[in-house]
Amino acid sequence: MESHPFRLLRNIGRTRQIVTVLLNHGFGDVVDRIGLRSAWKRWRCFLFRRKEAPTPRLKTVERIRLTLEALGPTFIKFGQVMSTRPDVVPPDMLTELKKLQESVPPFGPQKAVQVLQHEFEKSPSTLFAEFETEPLAAGSLGQVHRARHFDGTPLAIKIRRPDVVRDVERDISLMQELALLLDRHVPESRIFDPIGLVNHFARTIRREMNFAREGRTMEEFSRLFQDNDILYVPRVYWDLTTEAVLTMEFVEGANINDRAALLKLPRSPAEIAGDGARIFMKQAFEFGMFHGDPHPGNIRILPNGRVCLLDYGMIGMLDEETREQLVDLLQAIANQNADAAVDVVLHLGEPRGEIDMGLLKIDMRDFIANYYGVELERIDVSRLLSDFVGIMSTHHIRCPGSLMLLIRALVTLEGIGASLDPEFNLAGYLQPFVEKLVKDRYQPRKMAERVFRDVRMLAGSLHDLPVHLGKTLKKLANDDLQVHLDHRGLDYLILELERASNRLVVGMVVAALILASAILIPAGTNTFWVSVPIYLLSSLLAMWLVYGIFRSGRL
Repeated sequence: MESHPFRLLRNIGRTRQIVTVLLNHGFGDVVDRIGLRSAWKRWRCFLFRRKEAPTPRLKTVERIRLTLEALGPTFIKFGQVMSTRPDVVPPDMLTELKKLQESVPPFGPQKAVQVLQHEFEKSPSTLFAEFETEPLAAGSLGQVHRARHFDGTPLAIKIRRPDVVRDVERDISLMQELALLLDRHVPESRIFDPIGLVNHFARTIRREMNFAREGRTMEEFSRLFQDNDILYVPRVYWDLTTEAVLTMEFVEGANINDRAALLKLPRSPAEIAGDGARIFMKQAFEFGMFHGDPHPGNIRILPNGRVCLLDYGMIGMLDEETREQLVDLLQAIANQNADAAVDVVLHLGEPRGEIDMGLLKIDMRDFIANYYGVELERIDVSRLLSDFVGIMSTHHIRCPGSLMLLIRALVTLEGIGASLDPEFNLAGYLQPFVEKLVKDRYQPRKMAERVFRDVRMLAGSLHDLPVHLGKTLKKLANDDLQVHLDHRGLDYLILELERASNRLVVGMVVAALILASAILIPAGTNTFWVSVPIYLLSSLLAMWLVYGIFRSGRL
């Protein structure tokens, strides 16, 4: 991703807000290092009219949270997405980011009506038998209204905020530019992978803003669980759904936290906890697609005891290879095989630097020792995966975003399950799916598929080899073969050399002027009016140069 400074100028009003908030929360050093301080000073009389507010004495992680809250919904969502990435975000910052809360007021009924008219070119009275203008719930991306279909079915209408796409895209553009500036000018920020975090966030929030995509996801879950009598997925009305409006069946059910209501249902809270765990394990480890945000607000229990999941905007995907790698990890723990566990780390993750293999193996042995002799059904799965990701983070190995989402969902489910059943253990529901994955791996059909896939890849590579070899030889014969060298870290060295040479030149010129004017001053009054100003000016330049060197801290 290349830097485009024009993005900062094109959104100068929002840039002003971001710079002002950073300064107000004590991040002036960051503003200096990425080069925005000089622009702020140059244009503040026209654009940056707010004064820098005094910053209370707070920890850095607290100031980061307050900065994100001050910058609005997009940055709050960015912080919430960051809180799901323990592989790149330190534990103290994770704890602080989990405190982020959205406080977005609902938009007016007239705007909701305007969105419906724009999307369907019809009034709500034509689209629905009844439409409630007051929203049932509101979030940063949209809000939900109740309605009734002409056939009498109660509906839930999810309507996107009118200008949210424009505002989010503007903020993403600025985030990408700021991430590039941080990566270039603040080397210690690279451990957090700012560019990767922003790109991950951009993919996530763009999916959430597409309500039609959410509708397709709901239909896919409905198809996968069509023969399942535990999970219920609300019906989507496609003739009343677009990218900005999602119309689905309204579900009446008990909140998972309402224990009094749950006790009136035909299934006990402990059975409901087990049903929820089996549903999630089936999603993740059998279908490879799971609900990424199963918090209590997104779960309803129907009068017949079935579980209904709401809000399919955040979905995680686990491909077959990732699922098998997780099985390999569990087998490596059971067999006390640190080398096999290290192989899983290297297959799953993406190193962000040189890895100390000896230290990685030592950490992996300690990790495995914590679970020695513990049966699979008694393992704390969320803690195991969190410890595993912690090792990846320690050794600067980037973990797949889908695995991060899985861990977050498992932690949430474990908390809900424990609140319903004190003896709840998620691992007991995982074991049958792990055993099935192990058995399926060694089925003749699966083995034949893997061999065929590998042979096809090898045949493709052999087929392309003569073509690539011919191109290389042709370039070599035409003296057109180029070798690209990536000089890492030289930009900073070149910048320092330029600064040093500029100071040396200025110092030599100033010294020459001082010496020349000092010689001319005693010569008489004819040159006095020229030599004295030159002498004074040269002295001021010399003092400015010395002050600049002292201020830089590199004397």
